[in-house]
Amino acid sequence: MPALRLIRPDQADYRAAISALKNALRGAELRADAAETHSVAEVVRGIIEQVAKGGDQAAARLTSELDRAQVSAADLRVSPELLERAHREADPEFLALIRRAAANVQAYQEHILWKSPEPLARGGRRLGVRYTPLRRVAVYVPGGRALYPSTVVMTVVPARVAGVKEIVMFSPPTGGEIAPLALALAWELGVREVYRLGGAVGLAAAAFGTETIPAVDKLVGPGNAYVAEAKRQLFGRVGIDSIAGPSEVLIVADDSADPSWVAADLIAQAEHDPGSAILVTPSLALAERVLEQVERQLGTLERADAARRSLERYGAAIVCADLEQACAFANEFATEHLQIITRSDEQCLARIESAGAIFVGAYTPVPLGDYYAGPSHVLPTGGTARFSAPLSCNDFLKVSSVIRYGARDLAADAADVAGFARREGLTAHARAVELRQAKG
Repeated sequence: MPALRLIRPDQADYRAAISALKNALRGAELRADAAETHSVAEVVRGIIEQVAKGGDQAAARLTSELDRAQVSAADLRVSPELLERAHREADPEFLALIRRAAANVQAYQEHILWKSPEPLARGGRRLGVRYTPLRRVAVYVPGGRALYPSTVVMTVVPARVAGVKEIVMFSPPTGGEIAPLALALAWELGVREVYRLGGAVGLAAAAFGTETIPAVDKLVGPGNAYVAEAKRQLFGRVGIDSIAGPSEVLIVADDSADPSWVAADLIAQAEHDPGSAILVTPSLALAERVLEQVERQLGTLERADAARRSLERYGAAIVCADLEQACAFANEFATEHLQIITRSDEQCLARIESAGAIFVGAYTPVPLGDYYAGPSHVLPTGGTARFSAPLSCNDFLKVSSVIRYGARDLAADAADVAGFARREGLTAHARAVELRQAKG
């Protein structure tokens, strides 16, 4: 059985197959079953309640139990000496690579950072907007094999560019201590406050605060189902980046695309396991060659079993009528990563309305965005690109309207304002305006 299914226009259930695939990627099949989801929610709710009430002691006890580590309330925080030592002992070549990637991310984030514009002047009125950074943000860094150094860069650097004064890191001490690489990255990126707390425990401690951990304003960073559920339950008390699902790519390509490159791009996304990978093309010949290349390339990869599992469940090559329909399908899926590899890249780009990150041209594979180009790789998944955006420095800013009137300006607008207030039955609102008018 081929790893990648082929969906052709001549199939009787063509549209139904596409709708089923789209719905699956929006969460119906990628989430755990209902019973397991309910169990995760209950476990997380219990953890949050214990940490909120018990503070440091509860956080230390739960971490010791869940992460097989001996952690006491006195040593939740990693010492600066340990951070500095981890940095000193880290691979210098990898740290140099981190610096180059971080420089790219910083340059891009500085370029898109919102600046407070000059106020709109309307007579003597001054109407403006002011952007101010969040005071304190927590970056969550998973432990074990789930540690992705690139994600630390993609979350810490945008917060730093925004001007967040206190960036703190939480990571599980799985088996006894936080991964040395995570500690080295913290030091390299200027983070000096790191806590040995993982999962829902760490996020609850960050959101509520404890005796020794000041509460934060926002939680960012990836994690497992328990981390996602903790974010869901803590949202409102603190801000969050997103409740992210599995990684996704959709490739719009025509017969000018190299089938081996397209296959490699699909497999790269499926390697996340789960990760979805979809080709949409008007060329049946390209689709068939890509299927052949997928089978050939899977045989040469270390994570072939994981990639095949993802492709079989969440992959497809969809043949459509033309590139216009391909772009329409792309907008329906509203995918995390969208690649465009055609003779008409710019025309296709102009048709795209919903995508987290768009990679234009054959020489712009997704790993450029994952690691190096500059935009953050923290992106909307599960179709949420219909209404949400990539994480950026601007997500670490608060927006305040600034309104300034003088006496004459108020007098000119008072009747309208009071009229609105009285229409809504809020006479005290009207009086607050009319008293000033009378004095003027």
